[in-house]
Amino acid sequence: MLMNPGVTLLRVERARKRMYQVQKKYGFLTHPKVIEQSMKLDELLNQYQTCKMKS
Repeated sequence: MLMNPGVTLLRVERARKRMYQVQKKYGFLTHPKVIEQSMKLDELLNQYQTCKMKS
């Protein structure tokens, strides 16, 4: 599902902040929760890039 680039960028920023929180809580970049959040952020970044290319 593609979205408006502005909306997607807001979601990227929220996911990035969440990843920092998770990393701070678990302390390791290799912790499964940190990796999971990183993957979510990657997906949103890909969506954002796709939105920007199509607009």
